[in-house]
Amino acid sequence: MKEKLCSLQEAVATYVHDGDVVAIGGVGRNRAPMALVREVIRQGKKNLHIVGREKGMEFDMLIGAGCVKKVSFALVSLEEFGLAMNFRRKAQAGEIELDEHACNSVITSLRAASMGLPFLPLRGMFGSGVFEVSKNLKEIECPFTGERLAAVRAIKPNVTLIHAHQADKYGNVRIMGSPFEDILKAWAAEKTIVTVEEIIDNDEIRNNPQLTSIPYIYIDAVVHQPKGAWPASCDSYYDSDIEEIKAYAQAIKSPEGFQEYLEQRVLSRRD
Repeated sequence: MKEKLCSLQEAVATYVHDGDVVAIGGVGRNRAPMALVREVIRQGKKNLHIVGREKGMEFDMLIGAGCVKKVSFALVSLEEFGLAMNFRRKAQAGEIELDEHACNSVITSLRAASMGLPFLPLRGMFGSGVFEVSKNLKEIECPFTGERLAAVRAIKPNVTLIHAHQADKYGNVRIMGSPFEDILKAWAAEKTIVTVEEIIDNDEIRNNPQLTSIPYIYIDAVVHQPKGAWPASCDSYYDSDIEEIKAYAQAIKSPEGFQEYLEQRVLSRRD
């Protein structure tokens, strides 16, 4: 097996390119790959199509920094801290393309890509307005039963960014608790970068193979990055930094405030 350990800077420079479709791991504030997001911003990546289900600060920061052309999402919000104002401003101004979904359709679009299919059917989409705003959802009829179903187009990422709890140097990844749809994101993507709280020995992986969430064949780069989700949380390791998220929520009330935050907290620092 090939060793895949590298630096944050090397991983982003090698595997994230302008114009890429980028799936971003975690849900809400849990295991958001914030260190990777900040490095993408520092390296000035442009015209990205970012993909996620319930996303927050990581999406908003990328959008505000001018890295994003298109967003596939079910929700972008800072939750109890208010609206994701960079997302809102650019969406209202027509400066980013919106591919709006429900949670189920985002997950199903990634599942379709992981299976090498152009689309998959799903239930539970009717009775909402999502068909009116999405070009990637169609009503279809089951050829076997005649049942009315929704079909969602596959989204195949060029690269997936994940923060996890542990991995060995070969890229065998452990996610404690719920992996959400991060496994699908790794399966679906051409390349996957993972930052981890701990690097563990391969013997530990071999002795407890049932704990491996994503095997090495789906991982291209492993970055040892303790607190790699900060200021978001990493369950079993640390909670969200509430004061930092409050500071971000205050800063993004204006473009000038966000730019000052970006200069002080992202561009002038290395994670």
